Amino acid sequence: MRKAINLISLTLALACSASFATAQTAPHAKDQSKPGVASPAADNSDMNERDKGTASQTPQKQSNAKTDRTLLAEARKAVVKDESLSTTAHNVKILVKNGVVTLRGPVKSAEEKTKVEELIKPLAGVNSIDNKLDIKTN
Repeated sequence: MRKAINLISLTLALACSASFATAQTAPHAKDQSKPGVASPAADNSDMNERDKGTASQTPQKQSNAKTDRTLLAEARKAVVKDESLSTTAHNVKILVKNGVVTLRGPVKSAEEKTKVEELIKPLAGVNSIDNKLDIKTN
């Protein structure tokens, strides 16, 4: 009986590992790239490289001052509450330091870029907005 259980366990383990290996090496179902044609990188390496500079505002540079954290929370609520925006726009990076709101990340259109800024402008405590949102082209 014990040998049968071990054999079943071994069979299941092999089947799972084979399935996992196939899933790791199989092309993504939505990948419809043509042979010989380079497809764009699926990551944000170029943007991440750009953000490494000391001048770029990144979430790690978010101020911990109470007024900035409160303004950040209000800005995030305003953006997420607007159902006309895409999920991409709902997930932009918002940073606040001394009342200066920095917007970063992709949005789907120029209209969304403007709309996100317009939602934040009237909030109490906003001194200025640095809109560095990128319009996603694909």
